[in-house]
Amino acid sequence: MKNVVGIFVSFAYIAILMVVAKYFEKFEKEASRKFIHILLANWWLIVMAFFDDIKYAIIPPIAFVIINFISYKSNLIKVMEREETEQEGLGTVYFVISLIPLVILSFGLTQNPLIGLTGFFVMTYGDGFAALVGQTIPSKEYRIFGATKTIAGSLTMFLTACIITISVLVYANTAMWFVKAVGISVVATILEAISAKGTDNLTVPIVTSLLTYFMI
Repeated sequence: MKNVVGIFVSFAYIAILMVVAKYFEKFEKEASRKFIHILLANWWLIVMAFFDDIKYAIIPPIAFVIINFISYKSNLIKVMEREETEQEGLGTVYFVISLIPLVILSFGLTQNPLIGLTGFFVMTYGDGFAALVGQTIPSKEYRIFGATKTIAGSLTMFLTACIITISVLVYANTAMWFVKAVGISVVATILEAISAKGTDNLTVPIVTSLLTYFMI
């Protein structure tokens, strides 16, 4: 029963985010987009609270992928899409696609939801805040493999990833937690910098979660 409730809570949470983001869209569309990107991280807390069966936990991510792909093709949910879709690529779709392997890894292979939480939080909070800070604070831009980033944004990504990974590794009572957290954060920051057309929404969470699995 708890798993079924989790499905309804998941969709209710996403619906609330959409409504709130739609309200803020009138002030700044990109900030509203990143609002969804960042706060979607909290969905993983719903996963940890309600799901203990992968068959149920996998349902919301699959539904999110379908909804996002339809939105990308038809611009159905405009607050989720950037106007410069060629530059962003399938980023919004990759964003939710990444949830599927994270759920499988956390609830099917390892039975440890902290694994997926780390990768998902680094992607959502790290990448989200990196974009907001990069657009707000003037700093030097750099371009690698077609991805344009800023020094301020990358530093924000690294620091946010450090805070998240340190918190998880300390909670898990991991040996050499600081060194491991810094290592994971460096890799996540590099991936975010070199992954073009929204592919960082795939590479960052999956690789970060795998590294956490091997180091925790």
